[in-house]
Amino acid sequence: MLPLLYLDYLKTYLPSSELLTLQILVWLLQVHRQVRIERLASSFPYPIKCESRRKKIQRFLILPRLSLSLLWFPLIKKIITTQFKKGDRLIITIDRTQWKNNNISMASLIWKKRALPIYWLLLSKKGSSNFYEQVATIRPILRLLKEYKLVVIGDREYRSTAFALWLTKKRIDFVLRLNKNTKIKPRYNKYQSLNSLDIKPGHKVLYNQVLVTEDNQKDRFNVVVYWRRKYNNKQLPSPWYLLTNLKNKEEVIKIFASRGGIEAMFRDCKSGGYNLEGSQANPQRLTNLILLIAIAYTASCLVGLKIRNTGYQEYINRLKVEGKNRQRHSCFWTGLYGTTWILSMDLCWGWVEKLMKTAINKLPFYLQGLNAMKRIQNIV
Repeated sequence: MLPLLYLDYLKTYLPSSELLTLQILVWLLQVHRQVRIERLASSFPYPIKCESRRKKIQRFLILPRLSLSLLWFPLIKKIITTQFKKGDRLIITIDRTQWKNNNISMASLIWKKRALPIYWLLLSKKGSSNFYEQVATIRPILRLLKEYKLVVIGDREYRSTAFALWLTKKRIDFVLRLNKNTKIKPRYNKYQSLNSLDIKPGHKVLYNQVLVTEDNQKDRFNVVVYWRRKYNNKQLPSPWYLLTNLKNKEEVIKIFASRGGIEAMFRDCKSGGYNLEGSQANPQRLTNLILLIAIAYTASCLVGLKIRNTGYQEYINRLKVEGKNRQRHSCFWTGLYGTTWILSMDLCWGWVEKLMKTAINKLPFYLQGLNAMKRIQNIV
C-alpha cells in the first residue's frame, strides 16, 4: 500500500525480507492505527506463534538500516522534490511533544496546513529543550535542504536570542514567538516589556532593529507584534510577539500563522490518529516506530492529495465543514480513509454485491461509485 515513489527507493536500500516486513507494519499502522508492539504482533499476518511475531517485530525495530540519515533522509528529500522546486522557500517548524517519560524534539516541513516530519530526536529528560538540543534538531535539516530557502518558525520555547543569532549566522530566516514579558529596547529608548506596549486587537506593528532582553546588549533583531481581531466570536487573550530577521510584518505574520500545521500533525500521530502515546517501546525502538509512522503518514498525505485531484474525494469523506468555507478533512485523512475504504471493499465484496442487488434501481449510482473506486484503487 506504499506509493511507487517509496517502493522504488526502498527496494534499492532494504533486503526483500526487511522491505516486506516494513510494508506489512506500515499496512497495519494504516488499518489499525496502533503502534504498541503487542497490538502489531497480534495482527501481523505471519504463520508463527504470537510471541515469535512479537520478537520478530522487536528485532526489526533495532535494525541498523532503519537509520534516519540513511533511510529516511533520501526518501523525504525525494518526497519534497515532488512538491517543491529547488530554490523555493520552505517553512520549517521546530516543536516538542511529551508524554509519560518520552520527550521528542521534532523539525517538520509545513505543507498544505499539515506538517511533514523530517527529523526528530528523543531528549533524555523531561521538560523544555535547551539551545544545544534545538540546534541538534535543526542542523541536519540545513544540510539536507541546502538547495532551498528556509525559514524556521518556533513557539515560545525557542525564543532565545542565542538560537536566533545561530540561525542568523547560518543565513537562515526565522520567526520565533517571544514571551509577553520579554523586554526590548528600540534605538534611543529605554527597555520596556512587550506587554506594556499600546497594542489593540487588529494592530500590526514592526519594531525594527531592537535589542531583545536586557542580557543581550549587542545584537539587534526585528520584532513584529500582532493582535488578531475577534474571529468567530473568539478573541485571542494576547498578541503574538514575534522575533525575526525578516522586514515585512505581513509576511512574518503569515509565516507564523502556518505553525498550526505541526500541532495538527502531532494530533494525527498521537490520539487523533496513530496513537503514538500508547507505545511502551524503549528509545531505540520508539525512534524507529516514529520512522514507520513518518512513512505511513507522508504516504497517506500524498495519496490523499492525489484522491483530491481525481475529483472523487466525496466518495471518501464529506467535503466541507457545515457553515464554513473550508475542507472538512486534510489530505492525510482523505488518504487514510481512502485506503481503508478500498481494503474494506476487497474484504467485504461478496456482501456488498448482495447488498447492491437489494436496491437494483440504484444501479447507475453504483456504477459511478465503482468507477470512482477503480480510480482510487489505482492510487492507493
